[in-house]
Amino acid sequence: MIQPIVHAATPVTLLGGADIDAHDLNMCLSFAPTVVAADGGADHALRAGLRPAAVIGDMDSLTPAARAAFGTIMHPVAEQDTTDFEKCLTRITAPLIMAAGFLGGRLDHTLSTLGVLARLRAWHVVLVSRWDVCVLLPQGDSVWPVAEGLPLGLLPLGQARVSSQGLRWDLDDRAMAPDGLVSSSNAVAASPVRLQVAGPVLLTLSPQAARVVTDVVRGR
Repeated sequence: MIQPIVHAATPVTLLGGADIDAHDLNMCLSFAPTVVAADGGADHALRAGLRPAAVIGDMDSLTPAARAAFGTIMHPVAEQDTTDFEKCLTRITAPLIMAAGFLGGRLDHTLSTLGVLARLRAWHVVLVSRWDVCVLLPQGDSVWPVAEGLPLGLLPLGQARVSSQGLRWDLDDRAMAPDGLVSSSNAVAASPVRLQVAGPVLLTLSPQAARVVTDVVRGR
C-alpha cells in the first residue's frame, strides 16, 4: 500500500513541468496555497519564490538549482511504470488539488495525464491551463452554475453515457467514447447546467469558471 507523503486538510497546488504562466499560478494559489512539485515542477516553484511542502517524482527533470534548493524535501520514487503526475496523486491526500503544468506541453504527456485521472477516478483534481479548467465529472447527477455563454466541453475518456440540461446542444442519454461522440465545442445556454454521467467524462470550462469548479468539487 502506498503511504502518503503529503497529508493536507486544505487544498494543494500541484506543479508539473509544462508551461505555467503567472496568472495560472496565482489563480491556483488563491484556492490552494500549499504547494507540491512533481519533479520538474520544482523549477517553477523556485522561479516563483515558493517553498513546496514536497517534491515528488523520479527526479529526472530537475535542474541543479532546484536540487540544491529543495534537497531536503525531495521524495524520489524510482519506478518507471507510472508518471510523475500519478506518483504525486497517489501520495497526496487533500480535499482539492489544483494541478498546473500538466496540459499544453507534449501531447503524450497530456494524454497520459487524462488517462491517470480516469484510471484513479480523481474527482478532486482540477487541471488548469491558460485556456481551460478541467475536472473529471462525478458519476450520477451534478449541477454546475456556470455563467450563460461560457464555453463548455464534455470529453469522454472511455465508454460513457451522458444526459444534460442547459447546454446549447443538450445530450439525451447519449453514448460517448474517445473514438465516438464527443461534445468539444458546446456552450452554456441556461444556468445552472445539469449533467448525468455514467463513465469517465472530462468537463472542460474556461478559467472564468474556476470558482464554480472548485466550489462544486468541494461540495459547497
